[in-house]
Amino acid sequence: MMNSNDRTARMANHLPSKSLLDRRNFLGQTISGLSSLALTSLLDQDESLAESPTFDPRRPHAARPGHFEAAAKNVLVIFCAGACSQLETYDYKPELIKHDGKPFTDGPAVTFQGPSGNLARPQYPFRPRGQTGKMVSDMIPHLGEIVDDISFIHTLTNKSNTHGPAENFLSTGFILDGFPSMGAWASYALGTERENLPAFVAIPDPRGVPQASVNNWGPGFLPAVFQGTPFSSTQPIGNLKPPSGISSDQDHSARELLQLLNEQHLASHPNDSELAARIASYELAARMQLSVPEISDLSTETEQTLKMYGADSSNKNKAAFARNCILARRLIESGVRFVQLFNGAYASGGALNWDGHQKLKEQYDVHAQIMDQPAAALFKDLKQRGLLEDTLVVWCTEFGRMPMFQKGAKGRDHNPHGFTAWLGGAGVKPGVSYGKTDELGFKAVEDVSSVHDLHATMLHLMGLDHTRLTFRHNGLQRRLTDVHGHVIKPILAG
Repeated sequence: MMNSNDRTARMANHLPSKSLLDRRNFLGQTISGLSSLALTSLLDQDESLAESPTFDPRRPHAARPGHFEAAAKNVLVIFCAGACSQLETYDYKPELIKHDGKPFTDGPAVTFQGPSGNLARPQYPFRPRGQTGKMVSDMIPHLGEIVDDISFIHTLTNKSNTHGPAENFLSTGFILDGFPSMGAWASYALGTERENLPAFVAIPDPRGVPQASVNNWGPGFLPAVFQGTPFSSTQPIGNLKPPSGISSDQDHSARELLQLLNEQHLASHPNDSELAARIASYELAARMQLSVPEISDLSTETEQTLKMYGADSSNKNKAAFARNCILARRLIESGVRFVQLFNGAYASGGALNWDGHQKLKEQYDVHAQIMDQPAAALFKDLKQRGLLEDTLVVWCTEFGRMPMFQKGAKGRDHNPHGFTAWLGGAGVKPGVSYGKTDELGFKAVEDVSSVHDLHATMLHLMGLDHTRLTFRHNGLQRRLTDVHGHVIKPILAG
């Protein structure tokens, strides 16, 4: 007796062969095949558009052309670590003043550190500044004097509300560790005009390093030669001077012998690019022994300049940051491609940075006094020396602060949904405010921008197409802007 499985098998043997295409199968497979061809074509196009810069490993910092003519030859980034509040600086919200002390009915009940309190007005008065009448807080009166020369982006957003990952995102385009910093990308793409100085210099706050620390100036998966070199005005680079007791003649002879040995060693390993880059780094360090002491010697600055920056201040932290700002100007003046200047150091509770959770007004009184005058003087000094024509200046922070205080505290929690940065100098349209947050300064609502957009715009001003600047890593063409980003054209001059 035949069971049901046997009958099913016999019936299946008499069905038409599936190898014969009927009209439906033919059309289906044809469409699928065409779409596959289209996908292959797009992937090939992306691969052809991607351009990994080529460089001589023996001269990795040699100047290289960009994708098109650049507006900016140099970049200076002023990074306020700890998340400087947009509501106490540049994002004026009259409605927040009007609703001071009231519940934020449409806001989150719980934020990063806990339950939300009531709405809180800006902790400093705002007033119109310059010819544009831009409203700026009394917390930063010196920076308020340059509003006619800069362009604001009020709608930046971050992917993280935690300091370390958010700092990573601002400096590298990714929240995870291990990705190249924006300065490393710039030096990888363009090199530098000066062979006796690094292409990329990072200047940490005199009080310490930011939370993400070396990720802010690290090379990630790019060749290590493109990482930032940390400087400071008090000790530019550790272990730079030759040992005591070594005469200049002995030092010169030793360098000549070392160069000969390096050349012989490299000749026996002609295809070892890492060896060539390492030797190039050591040779750069040797040349820096001559150039760095001259640049870092601020005794040649006039009393007027030191006073303008606040380097003569009785506030030792302000004076030290002012000297770092002067060092930043001197590095730009000497042709360093990318300088990243930090204001704020890692410490819980905002003691050394802009993380105003508990006593925001009290903390910001301290930090603003350190940052305001020196940073504004740096911008003005670049302008009066004609350096601003070729230099892009970017002021930024990792995210903003909430419009309400935290429950039981007089401070604001983390807010990655809408915060402010500004750009000035080469290629930037002055006196512009781009984008808007809502009436309370909580979220970006008009012309919302991402950090990737900021990076794309910065690269564009350096003569680089962010979609074409890539490095192949783990089978992917990686870039600073990942697969995102667009140039914010309304803030560009011309």
